This record gives sequence, C-alpha cells and structure tokens, in this order.
Amino acid sequence: MPQILTPPAASVKTAEPGFRHELKYLITSAQVGMLKSRLTGIAPLDSHADGGSYRIRSLYFDDYDDRCFRENEDGTDPREKFRIRIYNSDTSRITLECKRKERGKTLKTACPLTLEQTEQLMAGIPLRDIAGQPPLLQKLTALMLTRRMRPVVIVEYDRIPYVYREGNVRITLDTNISSCADGKRFLEPSIPRRPVLPLGQQLLEVKYDAFLPDFLYRSLSLNNLSQTAFSKYYLCRKYTR
Repeated sequence: MPQILTPPAASVKTAEPGFRHELKYLITSAQVGMLKSRLTGIAPLDSHADGGSYRIRSLYFDDYDDRCFRENEDGTDPREKFRIRIYNSDTSRITLECKRKERGKTLKTACPLTLEQTEQLMAGIPLRDIAGQPPLLQKLTALMLTRRMRPVVIVEYDRIPYVYREGNVRITLDTNISSCADGKRFLEPSIPRRPVLPLGQQLLEVKYDAFLPDFLYRSLSLNNLSQTAFSKYYLCRKYTR
C-alpha cells in the first residue's frame, strides 16, 4: 500500500517567523518521472525554471576544524552552513546564503555579492571595509578572521521546482547531484563534476511553512518512501576531503 507523506505534528501549528519545515526523500529516476506526472496541473513550476529546470551551483565554506562537516555528521542542533550560490552559471546574480538548522526546521538568510567580492571570498581572503555591508557578509568575514573559514567544495545539481502558494510550499526534484573539489573554478561556465549518489538515485525535497496541504502530500504518495536527513554538502564533502 502506498505510504503517505505525513508532515510532523508541529506542522499544524504556527511556525516560527522565517523558519520552515524541510522534508527530504531519496527517490529513483523512475519516481522523478512519476512525480512530475502527478504534479502537472496541481502545482505550477517555479517561474524561474525556464525549460522545466535550472542548475544550481553552490560553493560551501568550512573552518579550520571542519566544524560544519562534523556538526552535520553528529546532528548538532542548532547548526549553520555558509555558501555562495549561482544559477545556470550566470554570474550577474551571485548570492551569499546562510542555512540554519534548528529544532527540525530551517532558516535561510541571504544577501547579494558583487563579482569582485565573490572572487575574493573564493580565494579565501576576508573582505576589508565591511562597515555598512549586510550583516550576513559581516558575519562570514568575522568567521574567516577568527576561525579561518574558507571555501571547501562546490556542490552542483539540476532542480525541477514546483510551488504552491497555500502553505508556501516548494516541492523540488534534485537530480545529477555532484561535487567539485576545486573551489577556484566556481565561476567557470563548466566544471569537472563527480557524482555522489548511486546511478539513478535522486532527491525529493518538500518545504513548507505552517502546514502542507492534504491533497499535496497525498499526491506525493510513493511505495517504500522513507524520510532522510540528507545533506548535499555533507555527502559532497565526504567524497572530496
């Protein structure tokens, strides 16, 4: 009998401002096709998904003690990860992000970066004259100075994103998840990539605020689907350390 994706009990309550539920499931390529078929006409594709998908590339940071990697491995709560992100190798829009995991929910904060700032951070050089810069950029700079935070791995994958306004739901199918150990190549149009999942294995993510509409998680019913604490950063780093 198909298993129903049942959101945590806390999802029926009001979520903390900015914090979201994030459910992850490892799925097969065949299940990706099944979900695309089920979601057509129910939840529209994200307007940014020109052609049905887009490519995400993130440059992750860690400190001299690999704290982010170890905290992910140990399930530390709370924990944070910093990354620089671009879409479809387009360097006209570059974003610094911090993803915080706390009490089973996630909070993402972000600020824009200039190309010059990005190139300096890619080289592991803390920015100067950060007064007046966004607090997130100031925080990363402080960590680079005090804990020798530096770029450690590139994570890249293709995303098929669906959105549903009620509950602020995002359903994403992430395929071709891969890593690159050479952070200096982050801004290049094409980079060497190493797959980090077995052939045919992909990732389903379901993100929402206070609740997940009943008809949506019924539509996502799949046989033998189990929730996972999957971390793209952790897995990519594990194979490139």
